[in-house]
Amino acid sequence: MTPERVQRMHDILRKRQPDLTLITDAVFKPHNLSAIIRSCDAFAVNELNVVWPYDDYQTFRGRAMGSQQYVNVKTHKDVSQAIQGFKQQGYQIVAAHFCDQAVPHYDIDYTKPTAIVMGAEKNGVSAKAMDLVDHSIIVPMEGMVQSLNVSVAAALILSEAMHQRKNKGMLGENQLDSETYQIQFFEWCYPDLAKRCKKLGMAYPKLKENGDFVEPAAFSKEYNRRANR
Repeated sequence: MTPERVQRMHDILRKRQPDLTLITDAVFKPHNLSAIIRSCDAFAVNELNVVWPYDDYQTFRGRAMGSQQYVNVKTHKDVSQAIQGFKQQGYQIVAAHFCDQAVPHYDIDYTKPTAIVMGAEKNGVSAKAMDLVDHSIIVPMEGMVQSLNVSVAAALILSEAMHQRKNKGMLGENQLDSETYQIQFFEWCYPDLAKRCKKLGMAYPKLKENGDFVEPAAFSKEYNRRANR
């Protein structure tokens, strides 16, 4: 890796917003999920929460443009449990859903810890999820068609959230805890090795600021021991 690439990783990690996330509710089309992952990466969202009641989870790599490597995707079996988990952490829950109480998406204060719930285009956010949200929002439109693809709507909402957070100076200093930072830095620097470490049940080695191993000999010895047993 070049020093410039390592520095870019640090610059991006330091801008990540751990208290801003999306929850997708019944969004099952892989091309939409992939586009949402790409938007999360573009707007400094560190984690996407996908309500996915199936055993496997896939994205279309071409549409995600590799961004699935840089966004943590957490799956949930039930949308209520996903939302309740964030409410217990003090997050405001905002649903992109057309209803009488909905306000324009730019009227919400996204500098607070926020989880944004996005539903599929056909049915929107589920009634079960709507019972738990604090605010409903819409993206104002001036055309004949009054709906947007879910990934487009997500990008517009996240763009507004990032605009507010940038104006408040929230992108100027690292907000990730040190453990999360180190884990993601290693996974970004050494994605293939990270997969092998997980397969072997092995903790990631510590890295220096420039991406080099702090103790390369010790890591190599332990890695070979586990790989050959």
